[in-house]
Amino acid sequence: MNKEEYLKLCETIDYHMNRYYNDDAPEISDYEYDNLMLKVKEAEKEHPEWITPDSPTQKIGGTTKREAGVTVTHNVPMLSIQDVFTKEDVIAWVRDVRNTYPDANFSVEQKIDGLSMSLRYNDGKLILAETRGNGLVGEDVTLNALVIPDVLKKIDFPGYVELRGEVYMSHDDFDRFNALQEELGKKLAANPRNLAAGTLRQLDSKITKERGLRMFVFNVQDAHDGSEGLMIDHCAGLDMLSKAGVAVVPHKLCKTEQEILDAIDEIGESRGDLEYDLDGAVIKIDHIEYRDTFSGSSKYSAGHIAYKYPPEEKEVEIEAIEVDTGRTGKMTFRARFKEPVRLCGTNVQRATLHNADFIKSMNIAEGCKAICRKQGEIIPAIVRVTVPAKNEYIPPSVCPVCSHALTKEEDTCDIYCTNPSCPAQLKRTVAYFAGKDAMDIKSFGETYVATLVEEGYIHDYADIYDLKNFRDELIEKGIMGKEKNTDKILDAIEESKANDAYKLLTGLAIRNVGATTAKGLMKRYESIDDLMRADTAELETVDDIGGITAQCIHDFFSDEDNIRILTKLKDRGLNFNALKEEGATDKLSGLTIVVTGTLPTLGRKEVSDLIEKNGGKVTGSVSKKTDLLVAGEAAGSKLTKAQELGIRIISEAELLDMVR
Repeated sequence: MNKEEYLKLCETIDYHMNRYYNDDAPEISDYEYDNLMLKVKEAEKEHPEWITPDSPTQKIGGTTKREAGVTVTHNVPMLSIQDVFTKEDVIAWVRDVRNTYPDANFSVEQKIDGLSMSLRYNDGKLILAETRGNGLVGEDVTLNALVIPDVLKKIDFPGYVELRGEVYMSHDDFDRFNALQEELGKKLAANPRNLAAGTLRQLDSKITKERGLRMFVFNVQDAHDGSEGLMIDHCAGLDMLSKAGVAVVPHKLCKTEQEILDAIDEIGESRGDLEYDLDGAVIKIDHIEYRDTFSGSSKYSAGHIAYKYPPEEKEVEIEAIEVDTGRTGKMTFRARFKEPVRLCGTNVQRATLHNADFIKSMNIAEGCKAICRKQGEIIPAIVRVTVPAKNEYIPPSVCPVCSHALTKEEDTCDIYCTNPSCPAQLKRTVAYFAGKDAMDIKSFGETYVATLVEEGYIHDYADIYDLKNFRDELIEKGIMGKEKNTDKILDAIEESKANDAYKLLTGLAIRNVGATTAKGLMKRYESIDDLMRADTAELETVDDIGGITAQCIHDFFSDEDNIRILTKLKDRGLNFNALKEEGATDKLSGLTIVVTGTLPTLGRKEVSDLIEKNGGKVTGSVSKKTDLLVAGEAAGSKLTKAQELGIRIISEAELLDMVR
């Protein structure tokens, strides 16, 4: 792995850290995330000079939010635990500890999948509850903690005691929440861990109480002035807390390597029977004083490791393959199981099948048996077939919603309905057509579009321009507000008819044709009518138009439904001709230009418009195809890359000289 690949991998991990710790919305599984971290660690082992304080291996992924209370600095840092993925790694760690302390024993305990929280007690009274945050600073969530049944307001221990535990949500409470959300037509929670994290940060403790959270204490962080006995042996300390009524994590004291491995297996086998989710088993040095001998880091606490189990999987029988049309026109495929299974804390009866090529390559068909796994602990997916079906699955040839013929782009796996009037896509396509990047109809937002579609006023793009015929009716119903707002929107619709043809072309949402491509096409063709007559060979001669895009354009203008809509748009007076911008030149024609840093007088949009007005093309990244880099103050990595590639670098003043 070279350094560029390493930095890209670090950037990917940072993104997924943020999704997990801060957004409570992970996109990949713990298993996939752990594999990314392993690759980074291997690279840093080979190149220790790459390690910085901001490396993923050196920092905790969370940030401190202020939703549930004020921030608080931890008395004892709330760090992570180093993960291992094989039992050989577990034994190697145990032996390393015993090389220093031959009499060391170990605690093996469940690693609950939830949100860490510390509880501070003074003379037996709870004085503060805090989330982990970034490991050094967290949030004060005392009011919410007080409504969690497992959090005791008083404990029978003198002096100062600080306990750390995991807040979680049971499967029953999670299912109850989602059942209510479904009944109310609201968004469902992805999994218990995410819901628990969001619930603990609620501003209203009544909501926290209603949703139901639980907590297991898994560590004594600090104890003094009379409670030092809690911090001699870990298991003994947890047992003392348990006798005092504190809910402590299930744990087992192990003296031999085999006992440790057996305890890990026992926890793994119990995962499907527990009322909460696990994401591993934790192995801790039992004698607390020994732990400080083994160095931790700014990210990991000393004296612990966590064994991570492979992703949970279940065998299912596929009863049917369901096909639907997504908001982009892409066909979506899902397997429906004959019987639901429990995975990662939720009942699952359907799984994504990606696309028709995936179904064929996996030999998936109705009646087969297969292994289902939750990708990202969220999205159920089929990973392999165990018992093939007798028949092969044949994908549909027409859209299941509008019966329009489906198309498959060359060199892709996806099948699309390209009918812009397809009911499954209509709200999205009309909102895009009217949006800022396309026809830019002021104040005509998605909410109005959705209501007009639902009320039957809009069936395709052209119907937008017939809304004026229903003015009084729309005002009476209040669909777009009162008279003043309705007239403002109707006027904006009328004004949009005069837009440059590239805006109309953008709004048609031809696959692979965005605003930039549409501009380029309308520089080449004087009108959309001229563009409609071009064949694929001619289209491929236009800058940045490849074979796939050329075919998409040709297919769009060959479709009878699209021709019908275009005819209606022309009949309603929309401009199909490219407008020649005043002062436009070809002085930068053929040049691909990147702009970076802060320029002295021009903003980013101003300089981009200037370049395009003079025939140049603006891109966001530096590559071998870049002709010029316009660099301002604090240019950063793009400047460095341009220098490495030998690309000409100019200032704002030099650019202005080029177009004078």
